[in-house]
Amino acid sequence: MVEDTITDGKRIGQLLSSEIHGHERGALGRLSVVEAEADVEPTEFGAFAYGIGHDGDGATRIADVYVHPDRAHVEFREGQETAMDVAENEGLRVRPKAVEPPRTLAFIESGAEVKGALRVVRAVAEGIEESG
Repeated sequence: MVEDTITDGKRIGQLLSSEIHGHERGALGRLSVVEAEADVEPTEFGAFAYGIGHDGDGATRIADVYVHPDRAHVEFREGQETAMDVAENEGLRVRPKAVEPPRTLAFIESGAEVKGALRVVRAVAEGIEESG
């Protein structure tokens, strides 16, 4: 049996969006996809695809998702340290972004890494709820 590996950035972003939409309970149930760009075209440096809002209406924007031709990345606006730690534990490539305020970038390089990225998003959302 041959398995296809998904390495199309736009498709990876869509898979993550579907995972976020697919949860109705817990921390993930309080997340929503906001400001989605339906016709986004991947770029080398990453094109904005959508934001991830907390509280179901996007009241708190915790992250943005960008798509590249061969991967996607999540730019965490909230919970940067949590995102760094969990992404490393999930085996995702991750790095800080030196801007003000600081952000954390987690790269999703295949469809198989979407579940790990979702665990990072969940951990950040849970951290917001605990500190809230």
